[in-house]
Amino acid sequence: MKKLILGIAVLSTSLAFAQTTTTTTKTTSSSDVRFGIKGGMNVSSLSKDGSLDDQKSKIGFNAGVFATIPVAESFSIQPEVLYTQYGSKADYTVLGTKYSSSTHLDYVAVPVMFQYNFVPNFYLEAGPEFGLMVSAKNKVKNESNGASSTTDNYKDDLNSFNLGIGLGAGYYFTDNIGITARYVAGVTDVAKDRPNGSDAVRNNTFQVGLAYKF
Repeated sequence: MKKLILGIAVLSTSLAFAQTTTTTTKTTSSSDVRFGIKGGMNVSSLSKDGSLDDQKSKIGFNAGVFATIPVAESFSIQPEVLYTQYGSKADYTVLGTKYSSSTHLDYVAVPVMFQYNFVPNFYLEAGPEFGLMVSAKNKVKNESNGASSTTDNYKDDLNSFNLGIGLGAGYYFTDNIGITARYVAGVTDVAKDRPNGSDAVRNNTFQVGLAYKF
Protein backbone atom coordinates (compact mmCIF):
# COMPACT_ATOMS: atom_id res chain seq x y z
CA MET A 1 0.00 0.00 0.00
CA LYS A 2 2.91 2.37 0.66
CA LYS A 3 4.05 1.82 -2.93
CA LEU A 4 0.57 2.72 -4.17
CA ILE A 5 0.53 5.95 -2.15
CA LEU A 6 4.04 6.82 -3.38
CA GLY A 7 2.85 6.18 -6.92
CA ILE A 8 -0.03 8.61 -6.43
CA ALA A 9 2.37 11.27 -5.19
CA VAL A 10 4.68 10.86 -8.19
CA LEU A 11 1.76 10.87 -10.62
CA SER A 12 0.26 13.92 -8.95
CA THR A 13 3.51 15.88 -9.21
CA SER A 14 3.90 14.97 -12.89
CA LEU A 15 0.34 15.93 -13.75
CA ALA A 16 0.60 19.23 -11.89
CA PHE A 17 3.82 20.11 -13.75
CA ALA A 18 2.27 19.19 -17.07
CA GLN A 19 -0.77 21.30 -16.37
CA THR A 20 1.25 24.38 -15.44
CA THR A 21 3.32 24.17 -18.61
CA THR A 22 0.41 23.79 -20.98
CA THR A 23 -3.33 24.22 -20.46
CA THR A 24 -5.45 23.05 -23.36
CA THR A 25 -8.82 22.50 -21.74
CA LYS A 26 -11.39 25.10 -20.89
CA THR A 27 -12.30 25.92 -17.29
CA THR A 28 -15.67 26.70 -15.79
CA SER A 29 -16.70 29.55 -13.57
CA SER A 30 -15.75 29.18 -9.92
CA SER A 31 -19.46 29.56 -9.04
CA ASP A 32 -20.61 26.58 -11.16
CA VAL A 33 -21.89 23.51 -9.33
CA ARG A 34 -21.03 20.42 -11.40
CA PHE A 35 -22.76 17.06 -11.15
CA GLY A 36 -21.22 13.82 -12.33
CA ILE A 37 -20.88 10.06 -12.22
CA LYS A 38 -17.86 7.98 -11.28
CA GLY A 39 -16.75 4.39 -11.00
CA GLY A 40 -13.65 2.31 -10.56
CA MET A 41 -11.77 -0.46 -8.81
CA ASN A 42 -11.27 -1.09 -5.09
CA VAL A 43 -8.23 -2.90 -3.68
CA SER A 44 -9.44 -3.54 -0.14
CA SER A 45 -8.25 -5.29 2.98
CA LEU A 46 -9.03 -5.56 6.67
CA SER A 47 -6.61 -4.19 9.23
CA LYS A 48 -4.46 -6.91 10.75
CA ASP A 49 -4.62 -8.35 14.22
CA GLY A 50 -3.51 -11.70 15.56
CA SER A 51 -6.14 -13.65 13.62
CA LEU A 52 -5.73 -11.85 10.28
CA ASP A 53 -2.05 -12.32 9.52
CA ASP A 54 -2.70 -14.35 6.38
CA GLN A 55 -5.25 -11.99 4.84
CA LYS A 56 -4.71 -10.50 1.38
CA SER A 57 -6.25 -7.67 -0.62
CA LYS A 58 -9.54 -8.25 -2.45
CA ILE A 59 -10.56 -6.64 -5.73
CA GLY A 60 -13.98 -4.97 -5.87
CA PHE A 61 -15.66 -1.99 -7.46
CA ASN A 62 -17.21 1.35 -6.59
CA ALA A 63 -19.75 3.38 -8.56
CA GLY A 64 -22.02 6.34 -7.92
CA VAL A 65 -22.77 10.02 -8.34
CA PHE A 66 -21.23 13.25 -7.04
CA ALA A 67 -21.56 17.03 -7.00
CA THR A 68 -18.59 19.43 -7.03
CA ILE A 69 -19.52 22.60 -5.14
CA PRO A 70 -17.05 25.55 -5.26
CA VAL A 71 -16.87 27.40 -1.94
CA ALA A 72 -13.89 29.72 -2.60
CA GLU A 73 -11.21 30.27 -5.18
CA SER A 74 -9.44 26.92 -5.70
CA PHE A 75 -11.53 25.23 -2.96
CA SER A 76 -14.52 22.91 -3.43
CA ILE A 77 -16.61 20.41 -1.47
CA GLN A 78 -17.52 17.19 -3.25
CA PRO A 79 -20.22 15.02 -1.63
CA GLU A 80 -20.72 11.61 -3.22
CA VAL A 81 -23.08 8.64 -2.96
CA LEU A 82 -21.35 5.36 -3.87
CA TYR A 83 -22.00 1.66 -3.86
CA THR A 84 -18.64 0.26 -2.79
CA GLN A 85 -17.25 -3.22 -2.13
CA TYR A 86 -14.82 -3.79 0.75
CA GLY A 87 -13.44 -6.95 2.36
CA SER A 88 -10.39 -9.19 2.12
CA LYS A 89 -9.06 -12.58 1.03
CA ALA A 90 -7.21 -15.37 2.83
CA ASP A 91 -5.59 -18.72 2.01
CA TYR A 92 -5.32 -21.62 4.44
CA THR A 93 -4.79 -25.38 4.55
CA VAL A 94 -6.92 -27.96 6.39
CA LEU A 95 -5.72 -31.58 6.55
CA GLY A 96 -3.51 -31.04 3.53
CA THR A 97 -6.26 -29.43 1.41
CA LYS A 98 -5.82 -25.83 0.31
CA TYR A 99 -8.72 -23.41 0.58
CA SER A 100 -9.21 -19.77 -0.36
CA SER A 101 -11.79 -17.58 1.31
CA SER A 102 -13.01 -14.06 0.66
CA THR A 103 -15.00 -11.69 2.83
CA HIS A 104 -17.39 -9.45 0.88
CA LEU A 105 -18.55 -6.35 2.76
CA ASP A 106 -20.72 -4.06 0.62
CA TYR A 107 -21.67 -0.53 1.64
CA VAL A 108 -23.60 2.49 0.47
CA ALA A 109 -21.01 5.16 1.23
CA VAL A 110 -21.24 8.94 1.42
CA PRO A 111 -17.77 10.52 1.14
CA VAL A 112 -17.56 14.29 1.69
CA MET A 113 -14.28 15.42 0.16
CA PHE A 114 -12.70 18.85 0.61
CA GLN A 115 -10.75 19.59 -2.56
CA TYR A 116 -7.99 22.07 -3.36
CA ASN A 117 -7.16 22.80 -7.01
CA PHE A 118 -3.47 23.58 -7.51
CA VAL A 119 -4.35 24.27 -11.15
CA PRO A 120 -7.81 24.15 -12.77
CA ASN A 121 -7.65 20.47 -13.74
CA PHE A 122 -5.65 18.94 -10.86
CA TYR A 123 -6.76 18.66 -7.23
CA LEU A 124 -5.89 17.06 -3.91
CA GLU A 125 -8.65 16.03 -1.51
CA ALA A 126 -9.31 14.84 2.01
CA GLY A 127 -12.40 14.20 4.06
CA PRO A 128 -14.60 11.69 5.89
CA GLU A 129 -16.52 8.78 4.39
CA PHE A 130 -19.71 7.57 6.05
CA GLY A 131 -20.94 4.09 5.14
CA LEU A 132 -23.98 1.90 5.74
CA MET A 133 -23.43 -1.85 5.34
CA VAL A 134 -25.93 -3.50 2.99
CA SER A 135 -24.41 -6.96 2.61
CA ALA A 136 -21.87 -9.23 4.31
CA LYS A 137 -21.01 -12.65 2.88
CA ASN A 138 -18.12 -15.11 2.96
CA LYS A 139 -17.12 -17.32 0.05
CA VAL A 140 -14.92 -20.42 0.49
CA LYS A 141 -13.37 -22.35 -2.39
CA ASN A 142 -11.62 -25.72 -2.33
CA GLU A 143 -8.57 -25.16 -4.52
CA SER A 144 -8.17 -28.90 -5.13
CA ASN A 145 -11.53 -29.65 -6.76
CA GLY A 146 -12.94 -26.14 -7.39
CA ALA A 147 -15.98 -26.62 -5.16
CA SER A 148 -17.18 -23.40 -3.52
CA SER A 149 -19.84 -22.23 -1.09
CA THR A 150 -21.21 -18.84 -0.04
CA THR A 151 -22.73 -17.95 3.31
CA ASP A 152 -26.03 -16.18 3.82
CA ASN A 153 -26.02 -12.44 4.38
CA TYR A 154 -24.86 -11.89 7.98
CA LYS A 155 -24.71 -8.07 8.02
CA ASP A 156 -26.94 -7.94 11.10
CA ASP A 157 -24.12 -9.57 13.07
CA LEU A 158 -21.67 -6.75 12.20
CA ASN A 159 -21.44 -3.02 12.80
CA SER A 160 -23.77 -1.49 10.20
CA PHE A 161 -22.01 1.93 10.32
CA ASN A 162 -18.57 2.52 8.86
CA LEU A 163 -16.46 5.66 9.17
CA GLY A 164 -13.30 6.20 7.14
CA ILE A 165 -10.91 9.04 6.34
CA GLY A 166 -10.11 9.57 2.66
CA LEU A 167 -7.05 11.11 1.03
CA GLY A 168 -6.75 11.36 -2.73
CA ALA A 169 -6.14 13.26 -5.94
CA GLY A 170 -7.69 13.71 -9.36
CA TYR A 171 -6.84 15.03 -12.80
CA TYR A 172 -9.26 16.06 -15.59
CA PHE A 173 -7.99 15.55 -19.12
CA THR A 174 -10.93 17.52 -20.47
CA ASP A 175 -13.65 19.66 -18.94
CA ASN A 176 -15.68 16.46 -18.43
CA ILE A 177 -13.43 13.38 -18.14
CA GLY A 178 -10.92 12.72 -15.38
CA ILE A 179 -9.09 10.05 -13.39
CA THR A 180 -9.32 9.72 -9.62
CA ALA A 181 -7.33 7.96 -6.90
CA ARG A 182 -8.13 7.72 -3.21
CA TYR A 183 -7.07 5.81 -0.11
CA VAL A 184 -9.70 5.35 2.61
CA ALA A 185 -8.51 4.30 6.07
CA GLY A 186 -11.16 2.81 8.34
CA VAL A 187 -11.81 4.32 11.76
CA THR A 188 -14.67 2.20 13.12
CA ASP A 189 -14.55 -1.49 14.03
CA VAL A 190 -16.27 -3.90 11.62
CA ALA A 191 -17.37 -6.05 14.57
CA LYS A 192 -20.54 -5.14 16.44
CA ASP A 193 -19.63 -6.62 19.83
CA ARG A 194 -15.87 -6.67 20.21
CA PRO A 195 -14.59 -8.57 23.29
CA ASN A 196 -12.63 -6.41 25.70
CA GLY A 197 -8.88 -6.49 25.08
CA SER A 198 -9.09 -7.69 21.45
CA ASP A 199 -7.94 -5.62 18.48
CA ALA A 200 -10.40 -3.80 16.27
CA VAL A 201 -10.74 -4.84 12.62
CA ARG A 202 -11.15 -1.96 10.18
CA ASN A 203 -11.81 -1.52 6.46
CA ASN A 204 -9.01 -0.10 4.33
CA THR A 205 -9.13 0.43 0.58
CA PHE A 206 -7.31 2.00 -2.34
CA GLN A 207 -9.58 3.24 -5.12
CA VAL A 208 -8.78 4.24 -8.69
CA GLY A 209 -11.26 5.08 -11.41
CA LEU A 210 -12.82 7.49 -13.88
CA ALA A 211 -15.14 10.45 -13.35
CA TYR A 212 -17.42 12.24 -15.77
CA LYS A 213 -18.84 15.73 -15.09
CA PHE A 214 -21.95 16.87 -16.91
